[in-house]
Amino acid sequence: MERKYLIDLINWDNDKNRKPLLVLGARQVGKSYLIEELFAKKYYKDKYLRIDCSDDKKFVEFVNENSSLDDTLVYLSLNYNFVPDREHLLIIDEAQECLPIIKMMKHFCERKRNIPLIVSGSLVRIKISRLNKNNEGFLFPVGKINMLYIFPLTFDEFLFNYDKNVYKYVKEHFENDIPIGSQEIHNNFLDIFKEYLFVGGMPEVVDVYLKNKNDKVSAIKKVIKNLDEIYETYLSDMELYQASRESIVRTQMIFKNIYSQLNKENKNFKYSLIESGLRNRDMLNPLAWLITSNIVIESSLLKERVTTPLTVSDENMMRLYLSDMGLFTYQSKANASDFLLNTKNTLSGIFFENYIASELHARRIKLFYWKGKRNSELEFLININSNAVPIEVKKGRGSISSLEKYKLHNTLTFAIKVSSNQYGYDSKNKILTIPFYYFSFYLNKTFSK
Repeated sequence: MERKYLIDLINWDNDKNRKPLLVLGARQVGKSYLIEELFAKKYYKDKYLRIDCSDDKKFVEFVNENSSLDDTLVYLSLNYNFVPDREHLLIIDEAQECLPIIKMMKHFCERKRNIPLIVSGSLVRIKISRLNKNNEGFLFPVGKINMLYIFPLTFDEFLFNYDKNVYKYVKEHFENDIPIGSQEIHNNFLDIFKEYLFVGGMPEVVDVYLKNKNDKVSAIKKVIKNLDEIYETYLSDMELYQASRESIVRTQMIFKNIYSQLNKENKNFKYSLIESGLRNRDMLNPLAWLITSNIVIESSLLKERVTTPLTVSDENMMRLYLSDMGLFTYQSKANASDFLLNTKNTLSGIFFENYIASELHARRIKLFYWKGKRNSELEFLININSNAVPIEVKKGRGSISSLEKYKLHNTLTFAIKVSSNQYGYDSKNKILTIPFYYFSFYLNKTFSK
């Protein structure tokens, strides 16, 4: 399994001004695999130490009782034979179980910057937030660390691991603004894209699918099993660092209802459909837990006239998506044949909508949607070069009625339609049509660092 984040680690390591690196991301997105298997074993070989704070209780106990950087380095030298110099990498995993390490990153930056240090965790910010609500005054080392956010595999990453020749073919055609000339090849790429909708981007799930994809029946069973395990792990994690049992239950209910609420005519998320009589303030903490943990993505409402930078029109109106496409499909309980065996386009449009949300989220782009009068709406609005750019998500050709109503209130530089159609630009209506399998590449180009 190859990850595009490897280049970020290499660039960090080669940076003369690098600081200790904090790697954040949801559970099961492959942080440990990336850091140790892809980076440390190749670029530091036998010169690295990885400590898992969820397993190494003695280390955690020592750091909690001795928060001195010097004492910690002596402890690592005596107990793990770690050499604290430029040639030896120190990896601290599951840092939410040992928050003094986060504080200590400031001292590493100020006094021991030569030592390459990578700290990673899944629920670090949630636990810090919880401590501060209890008035424990935890100070995040702002300005003293580098940060890297890890997400599930986006479609371009999936395609790279799926078939490097296909990846190269698609990438080169996109970069040269060339549609896929053959309708048969175009359809083949759409089929691979549908496989991604079913599998999603969790590395373990992708790996098991790619190893068994020649036997679709076996692959489907193994994917569903792995997704079920991750789904249940996420539900169990929601019991961590929450104030009450009530808050835990509400967090789990929001998570379980993402698909069903998107699948209704009015896709706005309504707490009253979860529990009658609930007020928005009752759900602030449960929703914040899900968003901060990078499990759920929030999209905020914009109304009629839009200004940049994009700002929320109504804080009580929102849509929620799941950050991993595979978990969304698993939650929908859709028949696997609709993704892998059915040649007709029978999937509901919200599968494609969640895909766009997850791709945007993986680039850390804040999500907005637009609603006008008489049920006109656009699924997404993003900021490109200080312009508000609408994104319509269509299974097929669709209409442009909502876009016309949008233009009554707003200046349109151009709009994006992501669909199963071929790549092209309609200069009259200022619409760039991007096939689903090009969208990842479009975002890479548009939002490249």
